[in-house]
Amino acid sequence: MSNSYDPLHSPDRAVGFVAPLAVEVECARSLLAETASANIHDNESMLKAAVALDCRLRSLLAALDAERGGKR
Repeated sequence: MSNSYDPLHSPDRAVGFVAPLAVEVECARSLLAETASANIHDNESMLKAAVALDCRLRSLLAALDAERGGKR
């Protein structure tokens, strides 16, 4: 069955560079601060924030997995 859309994330896609956990935590905090003022009534702003936060969360979890010595 094929999708008629491109998914936000594909588990088959290889993970690229993984920054150290401390760097990823700071980047996550920065992105949260940046997206906190997004207009919830603006669909484009919400979509951009959601995608950015999804990507950052995946990077943060990859850094956490790498620090623990394993890959999920």
